[in-house]
Amino acid sequence: MSRGLPSRLRLTRCRYFEAVSRALLFLGLTAVLGGFAPHGVLAAQAESPGMEMLRKMQEAARTLDYAGVYTYQQGGVVLSTRIVHVVDGTGERERVLVLDGRPREYIRHNETTQCLLPERKLVLVERRDSDRFPAVLFDEGDNLPAHYDMQVSDTTERVAGRPCHELRLAPRDSQRYGYRFCADKETGLALRAQTIGPEGVLIQIVFNTLEVGSDVSAEALSPGWNTKDWKVVELPVHKVDLASEGWRIPLPPGYRQLTQMARQMKADRHVKQLVASDGLSTISVFIEAYSETASHPHAVGLVREGAMNVYRKRIGDHWLTVLGEVPADTVRDLAHRTEYVPLAVP
Repeated sequence: MSRGLPSRLRLTRCRYFEAVSRALLFLGLTAVLGGFAPHGVLAAQAESPGMEMLRKMQEAARTLDYAGVYTYQQGGVVLSTRIVHVVDGTGERERVLVLDGRPREYIRHNETTQCLLPERKLVLVERRDSDRFPAVLFDEGDNLPAHYDMQVSDTTERVAGRPCHELRLAPRDSQRYGYRFCADKETGLALRAQTIGPEGVLIQIVFNTLEVGSDVSAEALSPGWNTKDWKVVELPVHKVDLASEGWRIPLPPGYRQLTQMARQMKADRHVKQLVASDGLSTISVFIEAYSETASHPHAVGLVREGAMNVYRKRIGDHWLTVLGEVPADTVRDLAHRTEYVPLAVP
């Protein structure tokens, strides 16, 4: 399950480019696959051991102080990231430093995230809910038991020098992948997350080193660069209602809408996005105006990049792109079933 640098980092626009750059450059997309997990207290109720384990992992990711290095692996791609997470009187504070490739880091305070790009002396600011590894849920997860078989292993494993118990989630249908997590025995924090397809592990994120508790210093939250003279750009996001505009987007079983938004990617390019989730996996639907003079390429059909599948088609005067860490048939079927019925002009 990819809750590291790619889409499971609950990506800002900056992270989204890092996540699926090859597939989306081919498609000409640079939009954002956002994360929208609520930050309220998860409802307490009698439930299965698997759901209790998921909720404990989620709460641990939000409420504990921890620091460590985790590795994201997808096929031949291996990327390492250092994370520091501290909870104080002002809420959650976090620093994520990408250790491979071009230097970049993310500084978060509650819902405000700064993406630091030292090569451009640029800070991109977004204000939204943020949910990244080691968090595991996109919502309260109430629908998960209907769509996944959950099994908690009786055996103890060891990750980053810490004992953990594995939780396996097998999909009940073909609309989603499976997942495996290994949760720290002491704190409940997710130490390893895997996305599982028919061919095996598609994505793995795993802590290599980890400290939890009082040993984590708040001083480690300071950015690695002096950004005093850097350009600061805030990335505005506007809410939209695609249904009222004539769009009929039938989500797969178990998926529900998290948000709809619009953003300006360039001076002449506006993209609207719907994000839906079943609690563990997400699907994004992107809509933008068709233009034969557009400078970016438009690839029609299916593109796969590891666990990420992207399907693009033209509907009238629009480009429709469906993207998600879900099976290819899920994004293809959603794209083919989506309709645009222009509203009557009075």
